[in-house]
Amino acid sequence: MSVPLFAIGVLLVAMASLQFGATLAKSMFPTVGALGTTTLRLAVGAMLMMLVLRPWRTPVSGPGQFKALLAYGVSLGMMNMLFYTSLSTIPLGIAVSLEFLGPLIVALAGSRRVRDIVWVAIAASGLILLLPSVSGVDLDPVGMLFALAAGGCWALYIVFGKKAGSAYGTSTAAWGTLIATLVVLPVGVWTAGSSLLNSSLIPVALAVGVLSTAIPFTLEVMALTRMPASVFGMMLSLEPAFAALFGLLFLHEQLQGLQWLGIAAVIIASAGAAMSSRR
Repeated sequence: MSVPLFAIGVLLVAMASLQFGATLAKSMFPTVGALGTTTLRLAVGAMLMMLVLRPWRTPVSGPGQFKALLAYGVSLGMMNMLFYTSLSTIPLGIAVSLEFLGPLIVALAGSRRVRDIVWVAIAASGLILLLPSVSGVDLDPVGMLFALAAGGCWALYIVFGKKAGSAYGTSTAAWGTLIATLVVLPVGVWTAGSSLLNSSLIPVALAVGVLSTAIPFTLEVMALTRMPASVFGMMLSLEPAFAALFGLLFLHEQLQGLQWLGIAAVIIASAGAAMSSRR
C-alpha cells in the first residue's frame, strides 16, 4: 500500500511543531508550573480548534463512537499532564524517548516472533543506556517514571485516536482536546491558581497552544486516516530525535554520548516494531 506524500509531510510538520512548542512551554514553568502550563496549552489549543474546525458540524452520535472519543480525550489530557511534569526535571529528548517505550511495548505485547523479541531487546538496551547509573548523568527518577507513565497514555491516544478519527475525521482533534482540557483544568487551577490569568503569559500560551496542540493534533489525525498504523508508528519513532535536537538548539540541553545512543536505540526499536507489525 502506497502512502501519500501529503500524509508523510503533515506528520513531519506535526512532530517539528510539537517539539518546538514544548521548548516554548518550558519558559512558562517558573510562573505557572508544569500543570498550569499543560492547562493553558490545552485550553488555548481547544479554543483555536473549535473556532477553526467547527466540529459541531460533525455531531457526536452513537455510544460506541462517543466512548472512543471520550477515551481519546481523557488519554490525551493525562498524557500531557504526565509528560509536562516529567519535563520539569529531565531533558526533553530523554522524556520523549522514555515516553516512546509505552506504545512500543503495547505494540509488541503477546508477540512470539523472534524479530519482535529483538526490537524489545534493542529498546531495553536504549532504556539501560538512559539510566543515570550507566550514562553517568544525574536524572530525576520520578521524572523518568512520569515520562514512562505518559507513554502508556500515548499508546491509548493512538489506539482511540484511530477509532475516533475514522468516524469524525479532523473534528476528532477538536473534540478530544476539549475533553482533555476539562480533564486537566481542575488540576491546573488547583496548582497554579490566579497565575493562570497572568496577562504576560498570553502571547506564549497562544504560541504553545498553536504549536503544541492545534497544529500537531490536527495533522496527526489527518495522517492517521491516510496511512497504515505501522507506517504511522514508524514515522512517529522519529519523535525522540526531534525532541533531542530541539532541546539542544533551544533549551541548551546537552546530552552525553551514551544518552544519544540510548535515544537512537529507542528510535530503531520503535521503527522496526512498527514496520514489522501485522496489525
